[in-house]
Amino acid sequence: MRKYILLLLSLASVLTGWAQAPTPAAFLGYRLGSQFTPSYRVVDYFKAVAASVPNVKVEQYGSTYEGRPLITATIASAENFAKLEQIRQQSYDLSFAKGSQAAGQPVIVWLSYNVHGNEAVSSEAAMKTLYELVNNGNAQTQQWLKNVVVIMDPCLNPDGRDRYVNFYNATRNRRPSVDVYAREHNEPWPGGRPNHYYFDLNRDWAWQSQQESQQRLTKYNQWMPQVHVDFHEQEINAPYYFAPAAEPFHDAITPWQRELQQMIGKNNAKYFDKEGWLYFTKERFDLFYPSYGDTYPMYNGALGMTFEQGGSGRAGIAVLKNDGDTLTLSDRIDHHFTTGMSTIEVAADNAEKIMQEYARFFKDAKSNPQGAYKAYVVKAAGNPEKLNTLADLLRKNQISFGYGASVSTAAGFNYYNGKTENFTIDKEDLVINAYQPRSTMLRVLFEPVSKLSDSLTYDITAWALPYAYGLPTYALKQAVTAASDSPYIKNNKPLAAQMPYAYLAQWNSVRDAKFLAQLLQHNVKVRFSETSFSASGKAFPAGTLIVTRNGNASAIKDFDNFITTQANKFRIQLDAVSSGFVEKGMDFGSDKIRFIKPPKVVMLAGDNVSSLAIGEVWHYMEQQLDYPVTIVQESNADDIKWQEVDVLILPNGEYRSLSDKPMAETIKNWVKKGGKLIAMEYAAAQVAALDWGIKVKKDEEDKDAGPDAPDYTDLKAYANRERESVKQFIPGAIYRVDLDTTHPLAFGYSPRYYTLKIDSRLYEFISSDGWNVGVIKKDNYLSGFVGAETRKRIKDGVIFGVKEMGSGQVVLMADNPLFRSFWENGKLLFANAVFFVGE
Repeated sequence: MRKYILLLLSLASVLTGWAQAPTPAAFLGYRLGSQFTPSYRVVDYFKAVAASVPNVKVEQYGSTYEGRPLITATIASAENFAKLEQIRQQSYDLSFAKGSQAAGQPVIVWLSYNVHGNEAVSSEAAMKTLYELVNNGNAQTQQWLKNVVVIMDPCLNPDGRDRYVNFYNATRNRRPSVDVYAREHNEPWPGGRPNHYYFDLNRDWAWQSQQESQQRLTKYNQWMPQVHVDFHEQEINAPYYFAPAAEPFHDAITPWQRELQQMIGKNNAKYFDKEGWLYFTKERFDLFYPSYGDTYPMYNGALGMTFEQGGSGRAGIAVLKNDGDTLTLSDRIDHHFTTGMSTIEVAADNAEKIMQEYARFFKDAKSNPQGAYKAYVVKAAGNPEKLNTLADLLRKNQISFGYGASVSTAAGFNYYNGKTENFTIDKEDLVINAYQPRSTMLRVLFEPVSKLSDSLTYDITAWALPYAYGLPTYALKQAVTAASDSPYIKNNKPLAAQMPYAYLAQWNSVRDAKFLAQLLQHNVKVRFSETSFSASGKAFPAGTLIVTRNGNASAIKDFDNFITTQANKFRIQLDAVSSGFVEKGMDFGSDKIRFIKPPKVVMLAGDNVSSLAIGEVWHYMEQQLDYPVTIVQESNADDIKWQEVDVLILPNGEYRSLSDKPMAETIKNWVKKGGKLIAMEYAAAQVAALDWGIKVKKDEEDKDAGPDAPDYTDLKAYANRERESVKQFIPGAIYRVDLDTTHPLAFGYSPRYYTLKIDSRLYEFISSDGWNVGVIKKDNYLSGFVGAETRKRIKDGVIFGVKEMGSGQVVLMADNPLFRSFWENGKLLFANAVFFVGE
């Protein structure tokens, strides 16, 4: 009889919409807020809820580099759950300006948690939020779900989260210490914030360089939600932050998006005021850089918001703040839970208006795109692989494009010289018409100069893709329609196995570097030409790879088939020549034809080194080139067998190895014996301090001021202290760099390179035993904010240089050519530094 009653109760629960889900405490075996939950247990809880109630769907959309699952949970009312696919399709169609808003169409609210792994409260709050959304005793949430479909991603960065959680659970006291200097509040390098490759996933939305981002955005773009919240943490003493955001707002953000931010902010404030919780709005966190979890949704028609709780990796279970109050994990959970539920409430109460404005955003984008430019033509310029890489990024962001055009000539703004001029549209050129649903995102990614409403900004202020990809581009004020959806492919058939004297491959893209990396790892002897030459009636530029039969055929099994197979794999156009005697230039036995020794590459990492910078090199070498790099903790540098090392990479950071006199001398002697040191950003400044012949460029003195002129620069108003500080500020601006393309560091490039400067550092021209390969001259600024005082200094200095020391070299990189892995045009430069320089 008892079983019969339970069965009836269970059936009744299903018929009314919800069965009873387990509480987080009942499932986990501890109260939320009493300890941190490993990511796999968070996933298990979400699955347990989905198994317990009928209207929750958990799906795995991907996995991390370390193999942890990435999931979403979709929560809806019984009625909406029965037609989830229809709701998804309707939202997706509206984002392509197809159809019209359906009557009663629910708003899709997407909640993203724990993109920064050590901001670990987020996933704890996600479990509480999930439970209350499915709790059939919560009449309020059941009412909201009639107008809202909620998609929750409980942990965007499980690898980083578990790095932090494992550290904290292993080091915490039985009674958590509230002292901020306690071990449990000071996680070791690299910390849990980034993913496996130490990338900041919250700056990767548009670029999608990381596996987690690619998989998440595939899922996100299938739904195209109307509201997105990105839950974060900040330093422990900061009150809670929620929207509305701070200026600068990009002017692509619509009045309605601003208004909806205000509505949600006021609703959040209502609940925080009731509890007496401190908070702030309209400060610090702006809406400009396009690759955040708030701006990316904004530029794609949704409302995107960042919510920031005080805490992060230093808060633990409990920590004492400067004001004497103790901040607990339970407090932090409650705050994130409250803003999440408040957002759902506002979305539910304004569903019809939100859907109307969402549909209008994309219809307006298609019929009347924002901005001065209505089309963009990206020239192939003899580099189809670079163009293909850009096309891949456009596809990831659902931006439509084609090739060639119905007209052969047009007038447009030339990104390279800043002039409006006539140009020819060739059939292999990439053509993007702004009259399309994704025109807002297109504009933001391509506009030559983005307008800043306020110079106090949180991130880089310039990112135009033509500069980042190094592709000649024109912006047109009139629409141009592409002639074809498919790229024009020249009649370059894959080379069949032959028996030539040598195989030749030109060098101008990252794909060429991947090809070289594979050959070297298979013990193929490869050379490159230091000068241009002509052979078999064809001209070949400096940097061309040469693989001769001599020295390879006897060592490589089925040599010809192996080489052609590898070339076809990487879409490399090989040329076969029957002789080493060239028609113009140097023969293949000349000393201008340099042998490439497969380098043993080592990189130092450690406490004072930027984990982001380490990750950019690590990911580039391992995931993009597929070439091994040995990462050595700097504290173990004494153990390095220097005679085995060919290349030492020092990414941005402060190295004890360079400030410690004996170790610095060891590195110097290693360089002199033939080693190659690649010093990047602040590491280059440390090298400059060692008197190795590299010097940081000093500020020029004010020539207008006499020796006795009074210094009024210290007379500043206290209220203007932030404004005064921006005079020295350069959050990220684009400068033109003049390259010496005869040097191996610049092989594969045109004489103009575009660099992203995030500091003012330049180096003096190398006057002896070295080469000034990339320099910034006067008036080389292009776009992005640069403080007035800093702008005066950035001129007439070295950005990329090579200093000869004995038999070795120091490669100087004042700027980072691998920045966030989206600065595509810098990647070949780094390959040149690793494989070509010094050979």
